[in-house]
Amino acid sequence: MLVSTIVAVVLGLIVHLYISVVAKPSKIQKALNKQGIKGPPPKILLGNILEIKKSRDAAANTPSEALHNTASVFPFLEEWRKQYGKLFTFSMGSLQVLYVSDPNIVKEIATTTSHDLGKPAYQQKTLGPLLGQGIVTSNAAIWARQRKIIAPELYMDKVRGMMGIITESADIVVNTWKQEIEGHNGGVLDIAVDSYMKRFSGDIISRACFGSNYAKGRDIFLKLEALQKLVSKKFTSVGLPGLRHLPTKSNRKIWGLEKEIRSSILKLVKERKEIGCEKDLLQTLVEGAKGTYSTTSAMDQFIVDNCRNIYLAGFETSAVSASWCLMLLASDPEWQTRIREEVEQVCRGRVPDLDMLREMNQLHMVIQETMRLYPPAPTLGREVSKDWKLGNVHVPKGANVWTMVATLHTDPDIWGPDALQFKPERFQNGISGACKSPKCYMPFGFGQRVCVGQHLAMVELKYLMALIISNFSFTLSPNYVHKPEMTINIEPKHGVHILINKI
Repeated sequence: MLVSTIVAVVLGLIVHLYISVVAKPSKIQKALNKQGIKGPPPKILLGNILEIKKSRDAAANTPSEALHNTASVFPFLEEWRKQYGKLFTFSMGSLQVLYVSDPNIVKEIATTTSHDLGKPAYQQKTLGPLLGQGIVTSNAAIWARQRKIIAPELYMDKVRGMMGIITESADIVVNTWKQEIEGHNGGVLDIAVDSYMKRFSGDIISRACFGSNYAKGRDIFLKLEALQKLVSKKFTSVGLPGLRHLPTKSNRKIWGLEKEIRSSILKLVKERKEIGCEKDLLQTLVEGAKGTYSTTSAMDQFIVDNCRNIYLAGFETSAVSASWCLMLLASDPEWQTRIREEVEQVCRGRVPDLDMLREMNQLHMVIQETMRLYPPAPTLGREVSKDWKLGNVHVPKGANVWTMVATLHTDPDIWGPDALQFKPERFQNGISGACKSPKCYMPFGFGQRVCVGQHLAMVELKYLMALIISNFSFTLSPNYVHKPEMTINIEPKHGVHILINKI
């Protein structure tokens, strides 16, 4: 009896693996192939993982060919796009992907409101240790509930109330640089800006949303950063079932960090409960959990998952965008001068407030151009939960639909022959005047899943850039090596180094 039970379980497992790893992906691929959508031939079980890994390894060891070609972080997608066109299919193990860079189909994806085109299931599995089932990875009713709780805390009226924190955090950066320059005999100083940008954004998100200063949240930030690096290395294995459960050295590190981060967040919640705190985003999450879930474990998971989502989205992406913006301005003395003159004209020696920031149109164009060339979310993926039609394409249930934002943002057919150049003036008449397909500009995502923290991110960037430019002049350092690298975001692999001097 025991033997027959074991045999039945093993056979059941084999059948399940065959269906999920072979039969379903093959069915999806054949359905797309019949419509003339081709792609690189997949290998059994692995799909195109070996080609992807080979392409990424080769790109990692070669200099960037074009200065602002961030699509190069996924070189295999660019290679296949040139070979198969704007629609092609490929696979990563059991994960079958329809890649889309046709502007008309992208527009259709961006404007759909149906929950049947939701976040991919693999994201919850692969990014689970990093994001759990928070607002970034969840779908349908769960996502709608979370957004209803979180979004109001990041509306512009709430951001206005955060201006004091933004001002104080930016002042720390500027005053630190002034002191370092003075300690350097007042001369030109070579600074790696990345750690300062992380300090700035980390301080804001921690104090504004969680009621603590950067030092209090630094342990969580450092562990999330380490966890992000580990999880990002799992990219090519997302379609290989079971690997994330194996007790490998990497997985053990991931599990350990996930446990430590969870404990740190819940400890922070407990401390706040004991001393009493004013209403902020963390308190909103606590109250939302109480009103939604009936068990302590479910409430804790809701709080932890969304704290991790907010920490990562509000801390990492803002910091990286600030570093890229400084790199671009350091490369362009003319635009640096234009922004400095605009800040002087608008502020007239006063500390910028939200209304003044709104008047800084040229600075706004610089930030828009920064996010075009270096988008915070370089790829966007969806999964169809039922058979779906996109344009003239019938997409079978279970297929993943990907679009490469970095490719759309630098496509000459959309932006013109100067698509790879830093030209903020292209936005002088807004997004609709900057390109042929405005829906293809999506630095904060698209549709109803657009980033809830975009207002805070833009205000942070505008204030910090205005303050830095009005106090310093800077150029790129000879130590700067341009190499965009894909983790969860597109980051400068070797950091951003600038030569800076007080004005």
